[in-house]
Amino acid sequence: MYQPRRAARSHFIPIRHHRYHVQQWGELTAGEVPVVLLHGWMDVAASWQFVVDAFEQDRPVIAPDWRGFGLTEGPAADSFWFPDYLADLDFLLDALVPHGPVDLVGHSMGGMVAMLYGGARPERIRRLVNLEGFGLAETRPSQAPGRYARWMDELKALHRGDMELKPYDSADGVAERLSRTNPRLSADKAQWLARQWARPGDDGRWRILGQAAHKVISAQLFRVDETLESYRRIQAPVLWVQSAEDSLKGWWRDQFTQAEFQQRLRAVPNARQAVVDGCGHMLHHDQPTRVAQLIETFFTDQQ
Repeated sequence: MYQPRRAARSHFIPIRHHRYHVQQWGELTAGEVPVVLLHGWMDVAASWQFVVDAFEQDRPVIAPDWRGFGLTEGPAADSFWFPDYLADLDFLLDALVPHGPVDLVGHSMGGMVAMLYGGARPERIRRLVNLEGFGLAETRPSQAPGRYARWMDELKALHRGDMELKPYDSADGVAERLSRTNPRLSADKAQWLARQWARPGDDGRWRILGQAAHKVISAQLFRVDETLESYRRIQAPVLWVQSAEDSLKGWWRDQFTQAEFQQRLRAVPNARQAVVDGCGHMLHHDQPTRVAQLIETFFTDQQ
């Protein structure tokens, strides 16, 4: 099984009626800019361990489990509202880094949060790295009635128990699922991640640390115009990192393309781009050393 190089300290912070779980590597010290890592959908903070181990500098690093994921505890929910992630991050930074900016890194959904937060709180970010946080396909107002109907239908399905996450008989079963989803994930990393990504219940079966309510579609349409306004207000230099594979094509077919996202990225005042070979969407698992190098080089670059 994978053996972490840097040990993480686990602690909890009260935030907005939640008991937020935070992984921390190193100690936060006054005057030092910490690295804040934001995980993606159906992932956990511990997922960053491979990148943290690949960092050459022993800077303080913090990574939260988003509400409804990992070990973060809170009131029961049957759907999630995306702006809550921004507010949770804001409260988290107030609690852990009350003065000065941070270096912010987000993967997938975490990258989306980082970009929107960067526009809303530009003074809180020194540098921003977005790992494959593309956002969503453009929507039209005419889709709203159907979206509301689907949201209500999925809420009913959730309450009937039709959307429960699959349990596994053992941690090995979870590791097999991770490897099946990402064939590039090595067996030792899959075994280690399985024990961070899931926990055994009273019946001995292993369950993913994510609420089934995350599978319910958002009632709100994704607004590209609002997103672009947030991008335009980002003051920090931004590094956009993507896999050489076309993740968007796998998810959206022709509904949302890399060319469309590249057009959106032009709204960011100061953005650079990098492509990582030999990986898929989970590039922080597949190529952690290369990802760590890109992040650290960007953070230390004086330009």
